Amino acid sequence: MEQMGTHLVIDAWQAPAELLNDPEAIREALIEAITMGKATLIDMCVHQFSPHGVTATATLAESHIAIHTWPEHGYFAADLFFCGAGQPEIAAKVLQSALKARQIKVQELQRGFIPASLKTISARGG
Repeated sequence: MEQMGTHLVIDAWQAPAELLNDPEAIREALIEAITMGKATLIDMCVHQFSPHGVTATATLAESHIAIHTWPEHGYFAADLFFCGAGQPEIAAKVLQSALKARQIKVQELQRGFIPASLKTISARGG
């Protein structure tokens, strides 16, 4: 099997609480990330929690972006899964910049490959 997509798992810290608790700021950051990442928006849902926090999901023609914020900790977590066209690395940089996170950790997963260990199991009928 070939690579079907790239999945970025992001942890970001030291972001301003007022940005992370602003659903409109999160929506704008996602739209900018989608645009700059050359993806196509199908639908978006943004939800404000009480007393604080925002969760947003963007369904893309290329897959999805999800973000969850903890303003009281200056932290957000995001998943960017892009199949085919699109530039998830650029979209991730846009999110970091738009939400002013001073520290970020990005883990990249290549989706679709069959790992060697599973090939062995699969060959035995597992």
